[in-house]
Amino acid sequence: QVQLVESGGGLVQPGGSLRLSCAASGSIFSINAMGWYRQAPGKERELVATITSGGSTNYADSVKGRFTISRDNAKNTVYLQMNSLRPEDTAVYYCKMGIIDGSDYYAKAYWGKGTLVTVSS
Repeated sequence: QVQLVESGGGLVQPGGSLRLSCAASGSIFSINAMGWYRQAPGKERELVATITSGGSTNYADSVKGRFTISRDNAKNTVYLQMNSLRPEDTAVYYCKMGIIDGSDYYAKAYWGKGTLVTVSS
């Protein structure tokens, strides 16, 4: 059984910063790509940023230059540093990992339950 737990969300003023964390636990053999997605009220879930096992990163155009994704493989954790936050960044943020667990030889997608980020004055 693999679980992903996000933390670090909350209320922040425009221009402020937050750091999200997502830790995976359970029967984990290895983790491939990790990523962050978000879903604003009334909108579809969208990609925010991804990072491969080799450290290559990819960002949505809307967050380039403001958000930074990183990972700690020893801790099975992915981070999202969010700076210069805007009201339009308000959303529930979800982490996703491609994990090879103890039951199969291929990676399966696991999702966290989400953490709410609210940017408002």
